[in-house]
Amino acid sequence: MSENYTENKQRKIIHIDMDAFFASVEQLDHPEWRGKALAVGGGGDRGVVAAASYEARKYGVRSAMNGRRAKELCPHLIFAKSRFERYKEISETIRTIFLEYTPLVEPLSLDEAYLDVSDYPSATLIAEEIRTKIKAQTQLTASAGISVNKFLAKTASDWNKPDGQKTLPPEEIIPFLESLDVKKFHGIGKKTKLKMYHLGIYTGKDLKAQSASFLTSHFGKSGMYYFNVVRGIHNSPVKPHRIPKSVGIERTFSSNLSSELFLEDKLKELAENLERRLKKNKAAGKTLTLKIKYSDFVQQTRSKTGKLYIATKELIFEEAKNLLYQEKLVNSVRLIGISLSNLNTKKPKEKPSKKLPKLEQLSLPF
Repeated sequence: MSENYTENKQRKIIHIDMDAFFASVEQLDHPEWRGKALAVGGGGDRGVVAAASYEARKYGVRSAMNGRRAKELCPHLIFAKSRFERYKEISETIRTIFLEYTPLVEPLSLDEAYLDVSDYPSATLIAEEIRTKIKAQTQLTASAGISVNKFLAKTASDWNKPDGQKTLPPEEIIPFLESLDVKKFHGIGKKTKLKMYHLGIYTGKDLKAQSASFLTSHFGKSGMYYFNVVRGIHNSPVKPHRIPKSVGIERTFSSNLSSELFLEDKLKELAENLERRLKKNKAAGKTLTLKIKYSDFVQQTRSKTGKLYIATKELIFEEAKNLLYQEKLVNSVRLIGISLSNLNTKKPKEKPSKKLPKLEQLSLPF
């Protein structure tokens, strides 16, 4: 075994990722949409696609795409309104399944999470069992990646989507990474991919050939991340308690607003919703930030940090209104948001580990 795995060789990490989660839930609840091209959200000229079914993805429809563009690519595309309460309900069922196997669960969003199952003889079999249980209880499919750290598990989970899984045992990691196109590395986006291509870095093998100083000179702090992960090194543990650094809410308008008075009304609504989110998170914050996105997509933020924590809609609105009038609007506004950071949240105490289910098989592969 390579020395790169000295700190990771005992760790077994699963990354579970639900397949086209929001769209799959809508197809589950609406049988008439099954097998059809479907987008969640995105309706109208100003809408944005939140999720797309695999049938829609064949036409190039992707999340974060403008709804009008999605319709151009797929004229018969069906748009469904988002139902986040329903998605949360199913997500909680899935998370309950995770916790039957390990208390070390790190949710990334409603539809994906890392699990540390190092205490089991075979992470591969556990992943299969979890995916089977998810399908039985929700009628939805999940994909999984299994390896010695979070980076590798997440990279592997994309490999056999949908409804599949891939295991990267220690002896296969370096050959796999060396053959991989850099665009497949988790953490390398479109812009970074193009920059790497321009530098002659197309595969993991090309990336591994670069020195740490070369990568940091071209990619800053991220350079060391790339230097390490291409060697299979990523020591971040699964963190079961993700403490939010901020709590916020924003809204995109159906038509642009150009008056502060109209924006005041929207701020009141946002303040009420933010108060509810803060109560749910049992949080209060000292720093309030107002986010404004103009019709030309230029974004502006204004912040203020006070001496006391605030969490009520009245105080949130008052501070947000002061920030709104701090400067004149430079254009009509398409989006406004408010968030609280510098929170009073503290890390909760670790819960005692649950008794782990026993597997009949012994001396199993990774």
